[in-house]
Amino acid sequence: MQITLPIFPLETTLISPCAGVYEKDGIVQYIVNGLPSFSHGKDDHNSFRFYTSNLVHQHLCRKSEIERCFQVSESSVTRYYKMFVASGGRAFFAADTRSGRPNKLVGDKLHCVQLKLDKGQSNSSIAREEGISESAIRYALKQGYLKKNLAPAQR
Repeated sequence: MQITLPIFPLETTLISPCAGVYEKDGIVQYIVNGLPSFSHGKDDHNSFRFYTSNLVHQHLCRKSEIERCFQVSESSVTRYYKMFVASGGRAFFAADTRSGRPNKLVGDKLHCVQLKLDKGQSNSSIAREEGISESAIRYALKQGYLKKNLAPAQR
């Protein structure tokens, strides 16, 4: 069997000795051992995170080489690699399930906290009774999910 040397286009930036990347016409193209392996749009950050994590996982390059080549932080490379190992591509391409609402103060609990606020009870005592953090109550007040009773309760 004859061994062929990997040949990279001139505009290629090497990530590692066997992997490189270049951008042309808004498309980022990855090359492994001289052959095209993946491409995505220039502004497609999820595909970038997915494929660079995949390169690290396949031992085609190290995390430090990704950091150096793309000028990204060590923590972001590590975070996205952990996501890739835990969930695969689903972590990067699944629909966002967040609804933009607080996750601890919804439904009956929100109503219960509002009733206690209407009675003039303090945020800290409500938080202890309901098993939530006081900052969750302050956040809900700030966002307008809850309203603080301005007049002190009549006793």
